[in-house]
Amino acid sequence: MHSLDPDFLENQAIPLEMGGTLRTLGEYRGRQELFSRQMPQVLETLKQVAMVQSTESSNRIEGIVVADDRLKALVEKKTTPRDRPEAEVVGYRNVLDQIHTRFERIPVTPESILKMHGDMLKATNLPAGTWKRKDNTIEERLADGRWITRFVPLSARETPHYMSGLCKRFNRLWEEQRMDRLLLLHAFVLDFLCIHPFTDGNGRVSRLLTVLLLHQAGYDVGRYISVERLIEQSKETYYEVLQRVSENWQERRHRLLPWWRYSLGVLVEAYKEFEDRVGTVKSSRGAKTQWVREAINKLPQEFGASELARDCPGVSRPMIRVVLEALRSEGKLHVFGTGRGAMWRKK
Repeated sequence: MHSLDPDFLENQAIPLEMGGTLRTLGEYRGRQELFSRQMPQVLETLKQVAMVQSTESSNRIEGIVVADDRLKALVEKKTTPRDRPEAEVVGYRNVLDQIHTRFERIPVTPESILKMHGDMLKATNLPAGTWKRKDNTIEERLADGRWITRFVPLSARETPHYMSGLCKRFNRLWEEQRMDRLLLLHAFVLDFLCIHPFTDGNGRVSRLLTVLLLHQAGYDVGRYISVERLIEQSKETYYEVLQRVSENWQERRHRLLPWWRYSLGVLVEAYKEFEDRVGTVKSSRGAKTQWVREAINKLPQEFGASELARDCPGVSRPMIRVVLEALRSEGKLHVFGTGRGAMWRKK
């Protein structure tokens, strides 16, 4: 709860450009409400793909990967998990769905955070729904194979007390509204990560908490655009910033500004993509072609048609093939292999 100490917060200088970012996000939030009233069908399409991407990215950041065809079926509840990675994927998806549909009824308390963790891991053999019982460290493997300790979180003995204090202080500051709630919620998430209260699953719970608190602050973009995917795409910066701001956290000598800049930057990117997607889907008949082309730009250098279809719900497979063939004719794509196993490579 170090970041939420009133005397610490008062000493965090907020530059003018960050005030402009907060105003911009407020404007995005206003337009988001307009879109939700005018284009519910468009937003339903975006929700489907965001759920898949969020579940995949948040788990993949932690090294948990399942096959594409299994992922989609698991997220859409068309199959049951057959191993631990799939159980972890399903657990994350279930908690995220609860957040999207019940966020107003989920309080920020130690009990609700424990439940979130328990629900996420309940189908695994990992410790679920309990604070860590042993001290842990955050380590990093260097290029030469050596491991170094990057951060030492609070001890297991201190964790319950600090989590209780963190939630109480956060809720009081949230109700007082003396500081922008976007800044407050990201400071809360940073303290959660520095406490590192669980044996496993801290990163995923931090991302679930971020989406929950964004909803409660009126920023619903995480329902339509995967914030987790944007974090994964910038994970080198994410870890670099987290390492920098967590230094001296125990002594209350850390700086929140780099963390705020990164976190608000991710949110701005999410809203930009949201408005781009809404504009693309609602526009002319050529919109779906443009959507497919934009999705290809965001895929890895090599990709399969199934990955592209996953990112373009509502676009038929024949339409996707037409666009792929057009880009091949333009010399922008090369295909190798045939049938379902064919792979496409950007030139």
